[in-house]
Amino acid sequence: MRGRNVFETEALRVLDAVARTGSFTAAAEELSYTQSAVSRRVAALEREAGGPLFERLARGVRPTPAGAVLLRHARQVLELLGRAADDLAAVHAGTGGRLRVGAFASANAVLVPEALRAFRRSSPGVEISLAEGLSAGLLERLREGAVDLAVVSDYPSGLAEAGDADLVALGTDELLLALPGGHRLAERPVVDLRDLREENWIEGAPAGHATMLAESCARAGFVPKIGVRIGEWTGKMGYVAAGLGVALVPSMAAAAVRGDLVLRSLGELAPRRRVFAALPRRVRLPAAETFLTFLRRGAAGWRADAVI
Repeated sequence: MRGRNVFETEALRVLDAVARTGSFTAAAEELSYTQSAVSRRVAALEREAGGPLFERLARGVRPTPAGAVLLRHARQVLELLGRAADDLAAVHAGTGGRLRVGAFASANAVLVPEALRAFRRSSPGVEISLAEGLSAGLLERLREGAVDLAVVSDYPSGLAEAGDADLVALGTDELLLALPGGHRLAERPVVDLRDLREENWIEGAPAGHATMLAESCARAGFVPKIGVRIGEWTGKMGYVAAGLGVALVPSMAAAAVRGDLVLRSLGELAPRRRVFAALPRRVRLPAAETFLTFLRRGAAGWRADAVI
């Protein structure tokens, strides 16, 4: 027996149709073949299988023992191929498959979870996997094909070259000032950055790196004093709450800030970052396009003057 042609899809469909209908004629009608075409298919299949697959009866046919064995495997193969076709159709329609999303930390505070909730309601058949990281690393993962969509920003010191990715602007996000509740400036609706020249700042960027904080303070006429360097923005909030300094908080994450802090605008001198959704330039998943729609809706709800 030579196995190469036994598993040709159309031959297996003919085998299944003849077995179900019990007739070459009925199988031909079902498959829109001529009876002679079905007969030739079965004959070729029998040569490949090494013997008869059907017993010819007075009325119709029935599988031989060898035919029953091959039929069992054929139906398993056809079922799997059918599932594959359904899964592929779901991926192309954006209703199935897997969507891999990457985002920077503060985007995971409110923006991405809200978009994900809406996306799951609209596309419950899509499996979501999430990755968190810095924007430069997320763009690299997008280029490597490790994520299908990445939420990135140019904070704290600009955005790396996007390469083969398309950057879709989600909005401009004002960075707010986080203060402990009893701070001397906490009662002001807007804080002048120049009044913070003696404060310790909780900053994440390594020493010597250009940052939006440094640029804004330079416009205000001073160099910020960095008291503690903490990369994770939620960690910064803990140090602010302990009275160890002040920090910047993105307005997009204001709703997730702990209740013992207050957020204030820095007015015209406030740093502002740009937030983007990055997608592959050549091949995009329809599910990623749908998810982008919900990201845009969520970004439209940012309040640059958010205060707590």
